[in-house]
Amino acid sequence: MPDATDPRWQQVADVLVNYSTRIQPRERVMIAMVEADTLPLAQAVYEACVKAGAFPQVQFLSETLRHALLKYGDAAQHSWLPEIEAYGMDWADVYIGLRGASDLGMMHDIPAPILAANQAAQGEISAMRWAKTRWCLVRMPNAAMARNAGIDLRELERMFFAACGMDYEAAAARWRVTAEKLCGSRTVRIVAGAETDLTFSVAGRKWLVCDGRINLPDGEILTAPVNSSLNGRVHFDAPGVFGGKLITDIRLEWCDGALIHASARSNEDFLRQILTTDAGACRLGEFAFGLNPHLNRFCNDILYDEKIAGTIHLALGRAYPDSGGENQSRIHWDLVKDMRTDGAVYVDDAPVMQGGKLMI
Repeated sequence: MPDATDPRWQQVADVLVNYSTRIQPRERVMIAMVEADTLPLAQAVYEACVKAGAFPQVQFLSETLRHALLKYGDAAQHSWLPEIEAYGMDWADVYIGLRGASDLGMMHDIPAPILAANQAAQGEISAMRWAKTRWCLVRMPNAAMARNAGIDLRELERMFFAACGMDYEAAAARWRVTAEKLCGSRTVRIVAGAETDLTFSVAGRKWLVCDGRINLPDGEILTAPVNSSLNGRVHFDAPGVFGGKLITDIRLEWCDGALIHASARSNEDFLRQILTTDAGACRLGEFAFGLNPHLNRFCNDILYDEKIAGTIHLALGRAYPDSGGENQSRIHWDLVKDMRTDGAVYVDDAPVMQGGKLMI
């Protein structure tokens, strides 16, 4: 269990309550703590909510419990939409998700169709959160995440606190200048090595800045592709993580907006199940640049990896409506590509990222 007396938890809680979600007196706040070792941050967030005059409620979730449902339940239980969680999205003005990691091998004995069915149900809860609450998600560093990342927990904590404690308002001002320069652009092309050459239109889309409001740590500039314009292929050298499973060497290819190839070196059957979740799951809802300078190594955790400065990511599934994206899906799955050693991104045929460096 992380040290509950560490004052840095209070500092992160202050950012979450007073900056990220801007909680007001008498607002109802759902604090979802995922895994027991998120308790130090849950306690700090709860106290900060009370001091802000809000009504906080704590919900406990765990991948260990979900594993029991998937291992011993039947088909109806696997696809069950948890009513209390759904009600929580109606009840809450603000949702703060404190997500402790679990070991990536936990779901090794769960067949792909069962896990995919449950992920679809969880995706419905996620869509409710997007539509009905102000929300922010945090991946709290813990021993499982350190094991997944292959680094010491103290090093992981140092990276987390530095990335959460940066001056987001000052950074956002700089990032908005970049986003404004991208506004009005029409095309994006991603080129990296022999296996990545993907183009798509962004005409009519908006470029948005993520600055600690909906994720912590944060830092990205995003937009939404026009799916009918997708042409080409992309290889994700960084593993994809979904539903607690690691999917490596993902390769996707589109022709005139239709997905024509999908493969992976591991858990390919699960990848194919994800892509058939619904009609929007095989299309893109997001393209983004990672910007956080304090995140510098992959942790096999999307809430960290997609924010690494010098990376890009593409999200399968649901688009952010504020970007002008229209894709609807029960999933939103970000896949990260490291551009720091190879590749370039062109916007309207002009290079805007080379060697992981933004040039605008």
